[in-house]
Amino acid sequence: MADAGLPRAAHIKTRSIERTLLPLIKQISSLVATRGEAAAGGAAVQRVGAAVCCAVERFVAVGETIADDNPDVRHSMVLACKEARAAGRAIERVCAGADGTGAGMVAAARALLASVTRVLLLADMVVVRQLLLAKDKVARSLDRLESVTNFAEFVRAFTEFGGGMVELARLTAERRADLRDERRRAQVAAARNVLERSTLMLLTSSKTCMRHPGSASARENRDTVFCQMRRAMDLIHYVVRDGLPGHEEHSQEAAQWESGTALGALRGLSTQVRAARARGGADSGRRRALAATLRALVERTHDFTDSAYTSHEHRQRILALAERIAYELERLVAVAVTLEEQGGSGAALESACAGATSAATELEKALVVAARDQARDLAPLAEEARKLASDLAHIASSCGERESERLHSIASRLHEQLDHIIEVCKLLRHIAMSETLQVSAKFAEINLRIYGPQVVTAARTLAAHPSSAAARENLDVFVDMWAWLLSDSARLAKELLDLTEERPDKQQYSSLPRPGKHGTTSKPLKAVKLDTEEQAKIAKSGLEMKMMSSEMDAETEKWQGADENNDIVKRAKNMSSMAFAMYQFTKGEGRLNTTQDLFTQAEYFAEEANRLYKIVRQFSYQVPAGTVKKELLEHLDKVPTYVQQLQFTVKEPTVGRAATFSKVDNVIQETKHLMNVISKVVTTCFDCANKVPLPWASSVGVIKRHQSVAPYKLDFTGLSAAAGRGAARDEEAAGGGGGDAKPGGSSSDTTM
Repeated sequence: MADAGLPRAAHIKTRSIERTLLPLIKQISSLVATRGEAAAGGAAVQRVGAAVCCAVERFVAVGETIADDNPDVRHSMVLACKEARAAGRAIERVCAGADGTGAGMVAAARALLASVTRVLLLADMVVVRQLLLAKDKVARSLDRLESVTNFAEFVRAFTEFGGGMVELARLTAERRADLRDERRRAQVAAARNVLERSTLMLLTSSKTCMRHPGSASARENRDTVFCQMRRAMDLIHYVVRDGLPGHEEHSQEAAQWESGTALGALRGLSTQVRAARARGGADSGRRRALAATLRALVERTHDFTDSAYTSHEHRQRILALAERIAYELERLVAVAVTLEEQGGSGAALESACAGATSAATELEKALVVAARDQARDLAPLAEEARKLASDLAHIASSCGERESERLHSIASRLHEQLDHIIEVCKLLRHIAMSETLQVSAKFAEINLRIYGPQVVTAARTLAAHPSSAAARENLDVFVDMWAWLLSDSARLAKELLDLTEERPDKQQYSSLPRPGKHGTTSKPLKAVKLDTEEQAKIAKSGLEMKMMSSEMDAETEKWQGADENNDIVKRAKNMSSMAFAMYQFTKGEGRLNTTQDLFTQAEYFAEEANRLYKIVRQFSYQVPAGTVKKELLEHLDKVPTYVQQLQFTVKEPTVGRAATFSKVDNVIQETKHLMNVISKVVTTCFDCANKVPLPWASSVGVIKRHQSVAPYKLDFTGLSAAAGRGAARDEEAAGGGGGDAKPGGSSSDTTM
């Protein structure tokens, strides 16, 4: 067998292969775990072995059908199917106890996984080649379009081109959805976007070029669109070929599409420094790697320091920190060499690593601040550039000698704005924290650089032929493209401004339980972090919870005039702070870093809701019977049920990443439901304080901002006298667990 080992994860580029392999891996893993029983020929294991063999036979039959339909992979596919069939039968024999021992089970399992993966990769190769054939068909259509000389021939060629584009769009959409790598998905999306937006410009620029064959500006418009569309198809070719074994791209072609960022270099440098600290030094190879990373970092910071739009203060700060990093790394290398040659304690290495890490952190902050400073200017810049393009189109359509001067003046201003926007996009790419945002920023910069000047070129064509309908239509399409690109840039800047904004944790209150001191989960779960795809799935629920948190904040803001010891306000703010932290977790931010942190926070949230329930229950006794009290009790009686549901969800044991993510989703949902009802309770309490007249107004110690027409107010601060013992027990619950309320609405303390 060519390769009896397990398939490398790097070879699996698509989700479809991953989804196909996972059930097989789980089944074989269970067989390997019970290989002693398999060697003895247990009945249950025999049935599993027979089922695996049968499934492999069906799988192989599909593979052989693919081989018959695709001669280019027929030989390789037949061999892979033969190996898979042999491995499946070997599994069946081992499970029947007729062939070998536990070691034989392991060998057969590895062989089966390797052969099945090879079949899947060959099948994926067929899909890739179909996509490449569709891309080549569109490329040939482009060549034909570029060479036509009359309009009738152009219409036929464009119709053929349109059919090929539809097929290519379908295949690239399917491939993008199937790719595992975030950067590759973003690159395919960027290429599709260019092809889609360029198609209309291809039509109008070609028509203008045929209508005015002697116009150099019209030909420049058309050639630019052709060039950019071919570039987009080259990117699709690059990404798709990356999925073929033996076609991994290195050197020049990869350098064309892949470019590092300053933030990536900084984090790579920090990782190398941490590795040196963990290993107690750095050998010659790692020292060379540190030097290479430093050179890349310094080169990438030049985009900040060389920019004409970077302020003097930011430029000097970045240069100073770059010099400091170089010094700290030089010190680290010197310490590592000394340790390697002479030995000694690790105190000097620890100090050098700490200095390098600190310098890297400060430089990262300085780069982000410099980029944010320019990103704030992008929205007004884009709006001004959009108006300039509109003015340009208006002047070009009625161009005389005087208007020609204005046209030149507006074109110069437009080029200045374009240069500034491109510089901002370049800096935004350097601080982008995800692969998707990096690719978006890179292609925003590329498209602006390519298509931005073409607006002026199209205007010159119309100025030379002011009565040409084709030139007018062409300019309108290029202006629309310009507006799209500006909107993309402004949206990118806003997104990165939001992501890089420093969000200090909300105010913490002394009544908020601290991790490590309180909790009801007897055995902590394994803490894991959610990946980008999982965060995206729960982002909607997280956003809804953030909105509820904001509503809660708005309600408590109404009570600013109340005594600062008001228990209802304090508990509500506690819960709002915790809900906001859980929202930040869904975005991969904030102080909750792992799923275990989230579950612990949810426990505290439920306990705080229970305390608020008891305080409001005591308060409800002061509210006279009526519509408002009925509404308050209706909302309040729902709290214990939601508290119980959240506590049960948090305590539910899980095994595996999929189960953990499902639990995270359920916890977010239950917290959202509880937050919703708590928000209604707090709102109704405030309504009671403003609308209900009470006969004991003289005992009130609350002064509200909004004076009701009723001459009476409820006593919030006096709750400590009515429920002093209950509140004291609540404060002690942070160390030993508090009593919960019964769902029926009783105020007596019980244990859930």
